[in-house]
Amino acid sequence: MQLHTPSVLARLADFDARLCVCLNRAARRRPVRRLFGLVSRLGDGVFWYTLMGVLLFLHGKQALGPVTHMILVGLAGLLIYKWLKRVTGRPRPCDLHPTVERGSDPLDQFSFPSGHTLHAVAFTLVALAYFPALAPLLVPFTVLVALSRVVLGLHYPTDVLAGAAIGYGVATLSFAL
Repeated sequence: MQLHTPSVLARLADFDARLCVCLNRAARRRPVRRLFGLVSRLGDGVFWYTLMGVLLFLHGKQALGPVTHMILVGLAGLLIYKWLKRVTGRPRPCDLHPTVERGSDPLDQFSFPSGHTLHAVAFTLVALAYFPALAPLLVPFTVLVALSRVVLGLHYPTDVLAGAAIGYGVATLSFAL
């Protein structure tokens, strides 16, 4: 008699879903849902556009290079994540699992990868390369953006990890170019 053991990918998908359900339970508390909803909305771009504007206001021409760098990294990230979402077509956890409550409205249909996390990581890495003193602001915000996507039921943890890895890759490659 041969025992059937789930594949590594099936076990990972199961763990991913269970962790998503667990973290999403926190969003049932109104203050948690509001906090992560706000962080997520800021991560839509408002925070990053504001940061770029403030950098230009405070540093003038000196910030033009870094802000342009952030914009180019953002555009590259946008193209990559839009393409990946289209080819993978992974449904959002809130659309697949009845126990996962959607804590805010998604910007698009699919889950993989997390574009919010991709851009948060990429923008943070670029900004910190030029303005390292911003780390106490940008690093916690980036972590909260990534966490918000799972807590709000919009992404699986692996979507967020993939988004972070892609954001890291895009930012790192941008420095090499």
